[in-house]
Amino acid sequence: MISESKITRAHLSRLALVYVRQSTIAQVRCNTESTARQYALADHAAALGWQRDRVLVLDGDLGLSGRSAAARGDFKELVSRVCLGEVGAVFGLEISRLARSSADLQRLLEFCDLTATLVVDADGIYDLRDFNDRLLLGLKGTMSEAELHILAGRLQESKRAAAARGALPLPLPIGYVHDESGETVLDPNEEVRAAVADAFAAFAAVGSAYAVVGAFAGRPFPQRAYGGPWGGEVRWERLTHARIRDLLANPCYAGAYVYGRNRMQRSIDAGGTIRTRSVALPRAEWSVIIQDHHPAYISWQTHLDIVARLSANCSRQGARPPREGRALLQGLVRCGSCGHPMSTSYPANRPTYHCTLARADHVLTPGCRSVAAARIDAAISRRLLEAVSADQIALALAAAEEVTARRTRATRALERQLERTRYEADRAARAFHACEPENRLVARSLEARWEATLGAVAEAEAAVAASRAELALPARAELEMLATDLPRLWQAPSTSDRDRKRLLRALIADVTLISDADGIGDRVRIGIHWRSGATEELVVDRPGRSHSGTSAEVVERVRQLCGQTDRQIAAELTAAGLRTGRGQSFDVRAVRHVRRGHGIPSTYADAAPGELSIPQLAARLAVPGSVIYRWARSDRLPTRRTASGQYRIAFTADVERVCRDLITDRARIESPMRDTVIGGAV
Repeated sequence: MISESKITRAHLSRLALVYVRQSTIAQVRCNTESTARQYALADHAAALGWQRDRVLVLDGDLGLSGRSAAARGDFKELVSRVCLGEVGAVFGLEISRLARSSADLQRLLEFCDLTATLVVDADGIYDLRDFNDRLLLGLKGTMSEAELHILAGRLQESKRAAAARGALPLPLPIGYVHDESGETVLDPNEEVRAAVADAFAAFAAVGSAYAVVGAFAGRPFPQRAYGGPWGGEVRWERLTHARIRDLLANPCYAGAYVYGRNRMQRSIDAGGTIRTRSVALPRAEWSVIIQDHHPAYISWQTHLDIVARLSANCSRQGARPPREGRALLQGLVRCGSCGHPMSTSYPANRPTYHCTLARADHVLTPGCRSVAAARIDAAISRRLLEAVSADQIALALAAAEEVTARRTRATRALERQLERTRYEADRAARAFHACEPENRLVARSLEARWEATLGAVAEAEAAVAASRAELALPARAELEMLATDLPRLWQAPSTSDRDRKRLLRALIADVTLISDADGIGDRVRIGIHWRSGATEELVVDRPGRSHSGTSAEVVERVRQLCGQTDRQIAAELTAAGLRTGRGQSFDVRAVRHVRRGHGIPSTYADAAPGELSIPQLAARLAVPGSVIYRWARSDRLPTRRTASGQYRIAFTADVERVCRDLITDRARIESPMRDTVIGGAV
């Protein structure tokens, strides 16, 4: 029996808030009676004495769960109005409708107590200032939370029991469907099955998810729509990296029924909002794994190999997979001085291995140095070709068979696509002919669709013709002849750097480089650690860093022209068509680089009697050369620039006096007592 004695004139002068909520959109769509009962509370408020214009219905939280108040805007408005003292009573079908979280509910009830706000549900009217009413509402909230816990526990246990038998229906990836009896079977669409099989075959060939995406460039991939008006339909979209990773790592394609791959994890962010996210679990923590549950595209061992390969390709986890670029040892090289990995860079398009510790911490030790990759890779390649000479024929034939299978799969996929477009064109033609000719409003649309499908058929036929017109592979005898010369196959333009790196990684675990710092033209010791456990060492000479790649003709020509200025020498070399070791034209800086690297002095007499160069003046005054350069550039010292761009100073008595004064000023400025003030105070 609902008592109305608790409702006072003060309550009626304030608002009556009717809070309407359903937990999910499905409940809003299906449980219409519950929603109607909640809206009817507005009439109940009017019957209790509130004016119609004082009754406010808050229904913006329909379809939102009551577990948290973070996403419920109307619940926040309800709490705000209660705190401001604008509400006389809060109406709800039951107390648990207000909030499923005990913290949110108790906070709201505390505010109702402070502002003398009533709470009204189907069982009665509660005044939070009355101890008995507060106790009763607390019990109802606790019972509601316990009820949710019991119901959720029963549902979860039922799901786990069904999953343990492999009978719990789960969303299926593309390539699988449920038959009439609920069993998991292969998709009856042959084109869909072929696309999935080709994806796994492409990964087996290229070994990278990104490379599979590149292999499917221009070719659509099937995708099943979930939910909405197109739920269950197969759509053909562009293949993305995220989709192919999910497909390759899904154990369903290995014929396994798996439950419990992910776990929901709740956390609190900096703003105090509760966030829920799905966390992938390792295979050892999966709840259910039933192998040979349904037809498979790949074996279980192949699935495990694919997952391991994907993990090995993930550079964010420390892996170093083979990538593009000419440096064959990328990711395998370690510095023999500090033991840290060496990174790979391409300055001026020249592969170079750098010690990461020396670059990060500026450790200028003789052993931590950069090494040009050309000679190191050449030595490793020669040793590798010697080691695998016994397996040359089998390797070449396996590669040829893979190329043949890849071309066959591509052509077969195009033929299936042509078959599908012809079927769609036939359907469009039948629809057009079934339409009454007089109904032009419909006939025009059907005619346009028919023409579009005919255009798609023409494009598909052209693609199939182009695929069949490709050049045939060389004969098997020719391949066997090529396979007997593996170095030729290794150097062939058709062999990519990624393929060379993949073969190298199959035999070599890592390589250690140790530079013997003996000056220009030092040696590099290469330690090879084979995957079999064996180790060996190679030694190669590295060119001097100051004249890397400079030809002997250039060096001899510079020796002959040393009586000219560097600018004149550069012009002579350029006119003769000579280039630097990097293939660039000579300038003054390049000429100086060659002279210093080969010890060629400049005999050009561009100094007048009594003039000194900056290095000579620095040696006479016993100061760093950088100080003299600074004086010359700031015009504090009279200088002359020669035709070759060198500074010359006429060292007279006046110039010497100026230099001594500058040295005295510099010594006073840099004195350790420069902060001392007269009187001894600092």
